This record gives sequence, C-alpha cells and structure tokens, in this order.
Amino acid sequence: MFHLRTCAAKLRPLTASQTVKTFSQNRPAAARTFQQIRCYSAPVAAEPFLSGTSSNYVEEMYCAWLENPKSVHKSWDIFFRNTNAGAPPGTAYQSPLPLSRGSLAAVAHAQSLVEAQPNVDKLVEDHLAVQSLIRAYQVRGHHIAKLDPLGISCVNFDDAPVTVSSNVGFYGLDESDLDKVFHLPTTTFIGGQESALPLREIIRRLEMAYCQHIGVEFMFINDLEQCQWIRQKFETPGIMQFTNEEKRTLLARLVRSTRFEEFLQRKWSSEKRFGLEGCEVLIPALKTIIDKSSENGVDYVIMGMPHRGRLNVLANVIRKELEQIFCQFDSKLEAADEVMSILLHGDAAFAGQGIVYETFHLSDLPSYTTHGTVHVVVNNQIGFTTDPRMARSSPYPTDVARVVNAPIFHVNSDDPEAVMYVCKVAAEWRSTFHKDVVVDLVCYRRNGHNEMDEPMFTQPLMYKQIRKQKPVLQKYAELLVSQGVVNQPEYEEEISKYDKICEEAFARSKDEKILHIKHWLDSPWPGFFTLDGQPRSMSCPSTGLTEDILTHIGNVASSVPVENFTIHGGLSRILKTRGEMVKNRTVDWALAEYMAFGSLLKEGIHIRLSGQDVERGTFSHRHHVLHDQNVDKRTCIPMNHLWPNQAPYTVCNSSLSEYGVLGFELGFAMASPNALVLWEAQFGDFHNTAQCIIDQFICPGQAKWVRQNGIVLLLPHGMEGMGPEHSSARPERFLQMCNDDPDVLPDLKEANFDINQLYDCNWVVVNCSTPGNFFHVLRRQILLPFRKPLIIFTPKSLLRHPEARSSFDEMLPGTHFQRVIPEDGPAAQNPENVKRLLFCTGKVYYDLTRERKARDMVGQVAITRIEQLSPFPFDLLLKEVQKYPNAELAWCQEEHKNQGYYDYVKPRLRTTISRAKPVWYAGRDPAAAPATGNKKTHLTELQRLLDTAFDLDVFKNFS
Repeated sequence: MFHLRTCAAKLRPLTASQTVKTFSQNRPAAARTFQQIRCYSAPVAAEPFLSGTSSNYVEEMYCAWLENPKSVHKSWDIFFRNTNAGAPPGTAYQSPLPLSRGSLAAVAHAQSLVEAQPNVDKLVEDHLAVQSLIRAYQVRGHHIAKLDPLGISCVNFDDAPVTVSSNVGFYGLDESDLDKVFHLPTTTFIGGQESALPLREIIRRLEMAYCQHIGVEFMFINDLEQCQWIRQKFETPGIMQFTNEEKRTLLARLVRSTRFEEFLQRKWSSEKRFGLEGCEVLIPALKTIIDKSSENGVDYVIMGMPHRGRLNVLANVIRKELEQIFCQFDSKLEAADEVMSILLHGDAAFAGQGIVYETFHLSDLPSYTTHGTVHVVVNNQIGFTTDPRMARSSPYPTDVARVVNAPIFHVNSDDPEAVMYVCKVAAEWRSTFHKDVVVDLVCYRRNGHNEMDEPMFTQPLMYKQIRKQKPVLQKYAELLVSQGVVNQPEYEEEISKYDKICEEAFARSKDEKILHIKHWLDSPWPGFFTLDGQPRSMSCPSTGLTEDILTHIGNVASSVPVENFTIHGGLSRILKTRGEMVKNRTVDWALAEYMAFGSLLKEGIHIRLSGQDVERGTFSHRHHVLHDQNVDKRTCIPMNHLWPNQAPYTVCNSSLSEYGVLGFELGFAMASPNALVLWEAQFGDFHNTAQCIIDQFICPGQAKWVRQNGIVLLLPHGMEGMGPEHSSARPERFLQMCNDDPDVLPDLKEANFDINQLYDCNWVVVNCSTPGNFFHVLRRQILLPFRKPLIIFTPKSLLRHPEARSSFDEMLPGTHFQRVIPEDGPAAQNPENVKRLLFCTGKVYYDLTRERKARDMVGQVAITRIEQLSPFPFDLLLKEVQKYPNAELAWCQEEHKNQGYYDYVKPRLRTTISRAKPVWYAGRDPAAAPATGNKKTHLTELQRLLDTAFDLDVFKNFS
C-alpha cells in the first residue's frame, strides 16, 4: 500500500491542474476517471472485475481519504490506516467502533478485492514503468527518429537508452508484459478514444508518433498547456492525414521547386546561384507556413533568409516575375495588419552565430517581441566544408532555441508530407501561443557550397551517398502514382507546364534592359515616392518651433505629470534646474532632445528610443522614465503626457546586446518610415559588436538592398581622460564608408544643393557642438522628404558643460540645422587680421575657445565648426576660407591623427580651395589605441594639441 499511496500522491497535482482540464475535456468520459489518472490497472483477462464499478468505488474512497481522512466514513478511515500500517487484509477493517451493516458489506468487499490482488505493488510499479516509458518517448524519441535522408547522421546522444519493444527491461517490464493492458495517463493522446491499451500497442503508437520522420523536442517547455497542445498534435492516432487534393498541390509545388533549379542549371551552368538541390521541400514548406498563417489572420509576412535557395524563394514563394530574376544573370543591366516574421537559417550559422541567441532572447521582451517568429533551418548537415562535429558542441544545430522554450520540430526533408504537417503545426503554434518555433529541415546539399565547388575533397563518403540519392520529387511522385493519387501522364504534364512557364519567361527576359528597382523601393512606403520612384519634393521646411511649444514641452519635462508620485531627491533637483532653464529661455543637451521628441509627437510622429539604459541615460542626463520611490515598478513617462492626441513615445532599456537590438531597430525603422527610430550605444564604441549590421545593412542599405532607412545612431564620443575604452565612437570608420568623392567639387550653384547632397549620400554623419543644433538635426530627420541613416556623435562632458547651452532664439520658426557654425567673435569682425583659421568639430571647440581666450588671440585665430561632416559642406566652407584671405588653414581634433576626422576632412578641404593652400594638422600623434589610459598623459597630449593650434609659427618650417 505504500507504493500505491506514493503513486496517487505524486499524480494528484496533475488531476487538479486547470491546464490539463482543457485537454481532458476532449477525451471520453472513461478516460477521465481517477482510475486512469492513477495508472492503476491489470491485464483484462486476469482481472475481469475491472469492468464493474466496485473497484472504482474503493478507489474513490481511497483517493478521498488521501486528500482528507475526515471526508470518508470512519470505517474507511480505519481500513486504510490499518492497511497502510501493514495489517493483513483480513483484519484491516477490524475496529472497536461499531460499523453499520452497509459499511461492513463495503469493507468486506474491499477486503475481497485486496485478497484478489496480492500483487498490487507490482501492478502499480508496472503502471509507473509504462508512464516512464511514455515520457521517455516524449523526451527522447527524437534520438532514434529517422531524420537523416542519407542515413548517416553523426548525432550522438550519451544518455540512457530509449525504450523500444526489445528494451522494455530497462523500465522493469519484460516480454510477458507486452500483451497486458495498461490504462493511459492524461499526459498522452496515443489512445485516441481508448483509455487503455496493451503495452505492445502503446509502444507501437509512441514509435509512430516520435520515432519516424519527425522528431519533436518540447518536453523542456515549462508550460503544461503548451506541452499538452504539442502532444495532441503529434500523438493523436491518424492526425497526420492529407486529402488527395492536398497531395496533388504538394506535388505541384515540388515540381516548381525542383524544375526551377534544373532550369537555372541548364541555362547558367557556370554561375554560382547557391541552389536548393537536396532541400527542394523548402518551397512547399514555406508556402504551407504562409497559407496556414493567412488562415489564422496574418496579413503580411516579413521574411529574412540566407543565400541558399534565395532565387527559388523569390520565384515560387514571393512570386517575383521570372523574367526579372533571369535577366539579373545578364551583365547589361542598369540600375533603374498583422505581420508575421519567418527567418530562414543554415544549420552551421544557426549553431555558430551569436546573433541567433541575441535575437532569440529578445523574443519575449515587452518592447522587442515579434509575437512569435517561425524559424526554418535548412539543415544541410554541413557548413562550407565543416562537419557538424567540428561546428558545434551540441547534438543539434537548433539547441540554442531551447533557452526560450521554443518547440523544435526536426523532420526528414525526403518525406514531404511530414514536412507539410510539421509546418502546419508550427504556424498554428505561432498563431496560438505567439511564441517562437523552429522547423529543422534535415536535408542535404546535392552540390558543393556553390555549383562550382567540389565537395568530394572534404566529404567523400557523404557525397558518395548523395550521388545515389533519388531526388525528393521523384520519390514522392512514385509514391502518389502507387497510391493512385495521380497517374504518370498527369505528373509529366505538370512538369512540362512549369518548364514552359520558365522558357517563356526566359524569352521575355531577353527584352529586359532595366531592373525595376522602383517596384521594390516604394512598395512598403506608400506616399513617399512618385510613380518613377523619386521623392515627392526636394525641400525641407524650417525645423524651428514657436516659443509656446518650446515652453510647454520644457514645463512638462521639468515636472511630474502624475499625482501622488514620489521621485528621488536628486531627480527633484534636476527637474528644478530644467524649469529654471525654461524660464531663462535656454536648453541643455537633454532638454533639446526632449523638445525635439515632444514636438514630433505633437505632429503624430511615433518615436522609439532603445538601447542599454536609455530610459535614464548612461550619464544620468535624460530621465525619460520616472520611478516612484515608494511603489515598486510604478513608473511615469512625462513625454506621453504632452498633448491630448499625441503619437506614442516608446523608450525602452534593451538587453545587453548591440548586434541583435540594432538589427531589430533597423527592421523597425524600415517598416515605419513615418517614425523616428533611434538606437543609442551606451558608449560610442559599443557599436563595435554591431558592426555587421552597420557594414552590411545600414551603410549600403539603399545601394545594396534597395531600401531607404531613417534609423538614427546616437554614439557618445569624446576624449575625457578616462582611458581607451569608451572614449572613441570610431568616427573614422563611418566617414571612410561615405560614398562621396573627396576629389570632386560638386556644383555649388545647384538649387537645393544641401538637400540634393543628402539625397545622394548613403548616410549622414554629424557631430553637433550645441544643443540647439542637435534639436534641429533630429527634427530634420523626419521632415526630410526621404530617409537616410543618421549617425550622431553625441557628447559626454558637454551634457553638463555650462557653455554648451542654446537659446530659444536658435530654435524658433525660420531656424534650421547649421551644417557649419562660422566664427562670430572679434575675428569675424576684422577677417583681414586673422592669421589662422581653425576647423574643428564637436567638443574640442570648447577647449579651443577657452585656450584662445587665455592667450588673448580672439582677433588672430578664427574657429569654424563643421557640424555635418558628411555630406561634406563644400559650399559653406568655401565661403569661410574666402572670408579670411590671409589665414593659414588647420584642422584641429582631439582624436589621434590616424583616427577621427582628419583623413576625411583634409582632402575635401583641399578640393574646396582648389589646393591653393595646405591644410595643417593640430592634434594627437598617431596611436594604436583610441586614447591613453593615464590621466596625466591625457592632459599633456591635450595641452600639446592646443599649443600647436595657437602657435602661429609652428607650421613655418614645413612650408
């Protein structure tokens, strides 16, 4: 009885679970009895009384007694207590208390039952063993599933053996138990309408569910409802059935996928196209996911994919015109609601690239979720030439998905129907739970890494097997012909029909001379472009605001617009300082940003600012989210309390990720041209770990991907004597990637010269020296009639510098962003007397003006600030040089000579002045590190660059 009690006690929580109840309601009433839940049964032939109700009554009494001994009659209490204490069945019911005649009869019957079952402990142990066996299949059935079409999988699992009929002894069962009938637990659906099955049938059904061409990984998910959902989808007998019409559709899609690759191979046999041979089933798989998702309410699908199979996906999933695809192989071309995301991956990349984990761990974060992404892994079982055993430490390439409780469906890609079923379930999972799901298409790569590669160099045995492998289309066609679903002539007609489509498109492609980029450029951004893909205007209105708006935003920014909200004492002082600035009609950096954001919200522009600790700001300057000091998790965002019908403001601290988060924000900006999307690096050099996003997608976005994007990168930058880390945002990298020519002076008389420059550039790079100019460049980013990425090197010490202030006058209607801020002091009043014209950008301006004043050289040295570095302001700088005819020219920067802006600015300045004068350098010497780690050395270097900047004789020896 001890084992019986232990079994019941362990399983009681399952019977009470509200989650299980949802699924158990769909099962027959007999399957929902406590008898079944407790797994208490015996072979039907030996125990015919189980078909009656007496045993059910005893069990109900026993269950109730376990829950509460007082809930049953005293006679049952005594019987169960005595039995548990070891009393023989014949005496267990004896008690000094008088028993009623009915109770005596019931107890006597219970005694007869116990005497009839001397092996009750064995029965319970056997049922527990069967339940463990079922769980083993659910947990590890995929270990022995037939997933590899080639039959040579190198996946190795070092765990206890998965049971099959010949190995039941591992669980304490033996061959003689195979024909015994066992009741099924609620954690399996293999019974269908039956509540009990012989062990042999239990094993057969489990192997059909978990050990064939589908391997399901889901038991690590810690949500019972989700586990039950998956069990029902894969265990229910006969659930994976397809109609003849569905089979014919699947065959037709396989024909398209296969014959498309064969057509390309015939026409362009020497081109690298990274074909889909070996995983042709990907096309019907994607079509199935999209079809099922569409049925469930999805209106749009955003798809990201690697190189393999991209042309086939374009042709047969996205349905891009075949002639447009075919003509791209020619060299004569000229460049002319609910949303669901599908991501395609290669197996080696899925396991090896950290970005996969970074994006997975964003999946449930409140401001970053996509409400579930369907990940499809094209598992070639090889990288370029690298075997899986050298490419990862885990058994599967998909194991990283386990960290976010995403179910993983492995499937043999040579079984198209299994693939279709898995894809349907994946789409339903995403629709039901709004969580990520992974479909692992275990396939092979019929050719090498590309069509010109020889794979036998490195994988001879694999490719010997591949050479013998029948294509999946041929296999499936033979199957359907044998089933009578289609006949051979129908199959051949389907092939010839698609071949004709390809040939006709190929013929039309000969007439294609222009690749219609505009078809892809303007489609997601209605209203932004004319029919020929051009901006609707080439002008930008004033970015200034009325004083009333500035004052209103400033007042909200310096207050707490929620009642009974207690803020930190230090924050009270910050808000008070803001209020005083508003009264004095001035702004600092944080307030200028506040006013830019707040004014755009008034105009209906959604603003999204994300990054590490952006809510407060790395330097405690922003404070866009206020925290109640007395109530946990109670917050207030004053920016969302500015106007009655304003657009929403989203400010969200990100996880400690740059690569994944910046990629997310880039996609957000691409889909939302009328939103201002900003990503702030905690320090400027944090963009190092997102360099792939910058190099591959942001910098060449329009040229490479035919997509405009208005994302803004805020990169704190400045040499503050705090060491080499977090000093430099590496401006030289961004400037090196600008697409303008340093040796060509553009037509400075062109109408709207500055706007045309912006339209032609690949991105805009600025380093503002005043809060007012920062305010204008943020507003200009949205008011422009097109979108370009904006790189802003933002300050650190200037956030609180007393001279880094701007007046409201610089932000009123009629004012604009200043690409260049010219000298406006005594030197500008008598330009003929100026001996040196210093050009600089950013924070170093304040060091230069302080030193100039200390040396009393305000009339001899003029300082001009270049606020917009790219596109380069040739027109304005030419005016500056012409204004000071007797001045020598020098570029001054705090960065080392081989870093910063010098190599970018110097050739463009010399082009501006037709190389009439040299452009000298005042700054730190070249160095390998961005900055020194010694504060004294830092100050010494700073003084040396200032000495160079203001020593009027220092360059004479070089003339």
